[in-house]
Amino acid sequence: MERIEQFLESRNIRITAIRLLVYKFLAEKKVAVALGDIENAFEKVDRTTLYRTVKTFEENDIVHQIDDGTGIAKYALCEAGCHCDIKTDLHLHFHCSHCNETVCFTDRKIPQIKVPQGFVAENVNLVVKGLCDKCSCI
Repeated sequence: MERIEQFLESRNIRITAIRLLVYKFLAEKKVAVALGDIENAFEKVDRTTLYRTVKTFEENDIVHQIDDGTGIAKYALCEAGCHCDIKTDLHLHFHCSHCNETVCFTDRKIPQIKVPQGFVAENVNLVVKGLCDKCSCI
């Protein structure tokens, strides 16, 4: 937990027990999680507190939000050095149509996409849909 505390402090985020626990929860996940998943993991914690924690993490480039086409926003920890910059930090996501899990492929960067003059890109989201490595073997 000390490493997590140091990391959060380096991002000028005040340390609270919930922030430490939510970060640890996200770090242990290999897939992106919905806010509902976080709420279920911390049933006794106020929903607003959890939402504010995730939003604080998002605003400070600790997590990124993923729109995987399910209508439910999912969240995953950013990799080290990420600033969620549209030109350098965007990566591919994979959504499994069988188990409904969404995975970040941080080693698969999205190439910079040039939009026509006068247009301003604010976000790019590339989601590949299909069967994950677990479900394709079923």
